Amino acid sequence: MDEFRSEVRELQIGQKIRVLRLKRRMTLQDLSEATELSKPLLSQVENDQVIPPLATLLRIAKALKMPLQTFFEEEDNHQKCLVVRADDAERMNRQSSHGGAPQPYFYHSLAYGKKHKHMEPFLVEFDPGQTDQAQPVCHPGEEFFYILEGQVELTHGTETYILNPGDSVYWDSNEPHRLRALGTQVAHGIAVLYPRN
Repeated sequence: MDEFRSEVRELQIGQKIRVLRLKRRMTLQDLSEATELSKPLLSQVENDQVIPPLATLLRIAKALKMPLQTFFEEEDNHQKCLVVRADDAERMNRQSSHGGAPQPYFYHSLAYGKKHKHMEPFLVEFDPGQTDQAQPVCHPGEEFFYILEGQVELTHGTETYILNPGDSVYWDSNEPHRLRALGTQVAHGIAVLYPRN
């Protein structure tokens, strides 16, 4: 748990959300209404007690009129080329530090710190034990997913696709979509989000 808290502190996503919200003179209630997320959940996110799934972060970014990548960049980082070493990837844990419901996946930002990027790449791990937690989401933009191991089911609109290692898929994020692990094996993949703003 200490490792989790340390990772959360390093990313400071909650703090970034609070600063952006206050800059826009929004109350938690305003943000709650704009995102349709509860005030207690937003408060936990801002206090780094809960790491939000990507779909939740996208809703918050849209409400704050900021691109998703704002949460994964550093103010003073103007590198034109960013290398993220295997042991440096920032892990976003799917479980609340206060016993909240686990999410069906966790993710590592593969370009954390790069400023002014148009895509957001992640290494995603899907927990087959939490498949019931996966809910369809939709948001502006496009997504690409390449499966490395395990088996993942993608539901996109009214279609369902079974993805195996080596398969890839590119989709319009405006349609309701959901990814979840099948079987008992933890699944891993690379996801690239282009959150059109």
